[in-house]
Amino acid sequence: QLQLVESGGGLVQPGGSLRLSCAASGFVLGNYAIGWFRQVSGMAREWVSYISTGGITTIYSDPVKGRFTVSRDNAKNTVYLQMDSLKPEDTGVYWCAAGDWPTLVIAKTADFWGQGIQVTVSS
Repeated sequence: QLQLVESGGGLVQPGGSLRLSCAASGFVLGNYAIGWFRQVSGMAREWVSYISTGGITTIYSDPVKGRFTVSRDNAKNTVYLQMDSLKPEDTGVYWCAAGDWPTLVIAKTADFWGQGIQVTVSS
């Protein structure tokens, strides 16, 4: 079965950190660029970060720039999103997605999507 599975979400206090993982099964994640997306309460889904197939190129949305770091370990078929200095407005459901770079970045669509994972930042 071809799928992406996110893990590492949960409840954290403001200023805290979480690391999300996105693991692929049934296909080679290293052949795909990866995007992280989120949907916060009352808002449309938005992109958070992208990483190229080799991990050389990364980009971040303005709300998370300087606080989030995306990385990948292709040997482990896994991509990570390190989230530091978390704020209550980061609360929402986070997804990882795999596709080619133009499809992810321009069209905001993907070949594979994870099931989504909840991140809650609250005291």
